[in-house]
Amino acid sequence: MRLRGAHTISSRIMRMNLLVSGAVLLLAVVAFFSYDMISFRMTLIRSLTAEAQIIGANSVSALMFNDPVSATATLQGLSRSPDVVSAVLTRSDGSVFATYGSAAEASFTGQHVLPPGEKEHHWLHGRRLLLAHRIVFQGSALGVVYISATLNEIGQRARHYLLIAGLILLLCMLAALLISSASRRMVAQPIASLAETARVISREHDYSVRASESGDSIEISVLTHAFNEMLGQIQQSEAALRKSKDELEDRVQERTSELTAANRELEAFSYTVAHDLRGPLDSVTGLAYLLAGTPTPLDPESREMLARLQDSTKSMSALIDDLLNFARASTTPVKRDVVDLTVMALEIAAELQRSEPGRGVDFDIARLPPVQADAALLRIVLDNLLRNAWKYTSQHAKACIEVGAKIENGTTLYFVRDNGAGFDPARVGEIFEPFHRLHSKSEFPGTGIGLATVQRILARHGGKIWAEGAIEKGATFYFTVPPARDAEQPTQATL
Repeated sequence: MRLRGAHTISSRIMRMNLLVSGAVLLLAVVAFFSYDMISFRMTLIRSLTAEAQIIGANSVSALMFNDPVSATATLQGLSRSPDVVSAVLTRSDGSVFATYGSAAEASFTGQHVLPPGEKEHHWLHGRRLLLAHRIVFQGSALGVVYISATLNEIGQRARHYLLIAGLILLLCMLAALLISSASRRMVAQPIASLAETARVISREHDYSVRASESGDSIEISVLTHAFNEMLGQIQQSEAALRKSKDELEDRVQERTSELTAANRELEAFSYTVAHDLRGPLDSVTGLAYLLAGTPTPLDPESREMLARLQDSTKSMSALIDDLLNFARASTTPVKRDVVDLTVMALEIAAELQRSEPGRGVDFDIARLPPVQADAALLRIVLDNLLRNAWKYTSQHAKACIEVGAKIENGTTLYFVRDNGAGFDPARVGEIFEPFHRLHSKSEFPGTGIGLATVQRILARHGGKIWAEGAIEKGATFYFTVPPARDAEQPTQATL
């Protein structure tokens, strides 16, 4: 696989050589040119200063005797200097006494005035240099001489430097090509061979291949040796992984067979409970009903025994129902459909109110988001939670049961809350264990299987359940279920 925009190591080495050589050459040219330009300018300033001093000395008599012609002839001596383009000789009051060069050049010179108290000064404007020298004779200032020169020679020097730099750059490119060719053999070729080996291994997944070692470079040899050692370790790990995978598949198949057999036994047990135990229990329940309706009055002791028998048959029937639900929660295939929890909770609440119309229980059922779950199994979940809330609020005169949902960390949490007997928070871990009860049967009847069934059903759906509560302060059961696609957000609108 070749990455788009990627380059080989040899091309990178060549570019690096060219870049380094070009950068060094450029810095050297800039440094030498800057030094030469500064040196040339300082030399020119010293030369103009000497010219100005000579002209000043030769112009003293002309200024004292007011002889502009003689002063002009003195200025004409600047024609021997190729860089000088103009000169102006002024009196002490600043008026022009004599000039050299064109009028335009003289006007440029006249734009600058030597500050009082200074003997010499110079100005630099682009390629123009202007130098001023005050003429003093016996302590008196007679005038000022201004000399203007150009720096055209600097441009010529720059062109020479560029030409030399171009020639050297061409030589550097040729040298870089030769160096990169040698580098390809020394560095790039072993790395390219190593990369080709890695590509073959990645494509064919054959970890028995080894890269050929090269003795040209210690670093390359170390890298190749480490690469081959890594391949050996991967080969061993792959063999161990393949062996573990085969053993795991065998164990999974064995456990699957055991689980299948256990499920069949559990199904057989459920069938036995449903048929072999339900039949005799129905007979006992029928006989108790007949005894209760006999025209012959029973004595108090017989009536008490009959009442106990009826209670026992009811408890046994509830236990059978709970065991069947517990078995169904583990063996029944999960059929996922969109389930409306709101309608389901309202139906169960209505059934509870019809079972004990004398109780005053306030149901606060919010609009719940639909879920993707097995409707029959989820009804067992809600039925157990609501019946528990109904049961544990039976000793409270003003009972309230709330069903709702909320969003927490991006997950929808459903809950059933009551203000009943609650439980000891220290024993919250026992709530979902089969046949574990936190209250005695004399306080609240039950089998201790309902919440274990709820936990198993929710686990099969990929959800979970937990509880919060305190003694005589009610309890709240939270649970999660995978939401239906495009489910609405939960609201707290009471129905």
